[in-house]
Amino acid sequence: MAAVIERETSVWQGKVQSRALVAGEGPPLVFFHGAMGLNWDPFLDALAESFTVYAPEHPGTTPGNPDAIKPIDNLWDLVLSYYEVFDELGLESPAVVGHSFGGMVAAEVAATNPSRVSRLALIDPVGLWRDDAPVANWMATAPQDLGPLLFADPTGPAAQMMAAPPPDPETGIQMALRTTWSLACTGKFVWPIPDKGLKKRLHRITAPTLILWGEQDGLVPSIYASDFEQAIPEARIELISRAGHLPQMEQLEQTASAVKGFLSG
Repeated sequence: MAAVIERETSVWQGKVQSRALVAGEGPPLVFFHGAMGLNWDPFLDALAESFTVYAPEHPGTTPGNPDAIKPIDNLWDLVLSYYEVFDELGLESPAVVGHSFGGMVAAEVAATNPSRVSRLALIDPVGLWRDDAPVANWMATAPQDLGPLLFADPTGPAAQMMAAPPPDPETGIQMALRTTWSLACTGKFVWPIPDKGLKKRLHRITAPTLILWGEQDGLVPSIYASDFEQAIPEARIELISRAGHLPQMEQLEQTASAVKGFLSG
């Protein structure tokens, strides 16, 4: 496991304090996490073998600072605040990887100021909407019903790992509170549906882009991969078989290899 350090950031005129987890050696890579919050996992360890990984926490999700989300009023504020995070971390034009909600954020960052992103990898991103294949409402889904949405095999090792009980009741309570608040902090930017006009901006992305999707994604159907590919000028798709919305968990080696190979190309 990579040695992870914490980097504190203060942006948005000093009104938003957060942190980024940093590990690895090599070219800089920014990872934007999904709606349930940031957890340093084996996927980030794998990326840290080849890159210096910077994983910023979404405003409000850093432990002990839940109010950091309040000054960020809308998606535009969020995107601009992340450029300030880049500046604080000394990142001019890093590679960027985003998963799920973080994939939408990554795409918005790459579209709004294309010069700030050198290469882009989107893993099962939200941000578009099709009436014929609606994105599941994860915020209104009971935890016990999330398995089939997130995993190709809801009884497999990855699903069991996520569902594993915490070591003690107090830890379980804290984990549940953290996840709930993270869903609220990210939900602010996708409610009631995760379509805030990204499709009108994707054409602005100039970074070479990998669109990586779990073939059995029950949350955001893989048909969306084609929509992203058609809208982004220099994009290609890679589908991960036997994986749902979390291919970096269900098919870790294949997903990490695809991302590292693309970003190193």
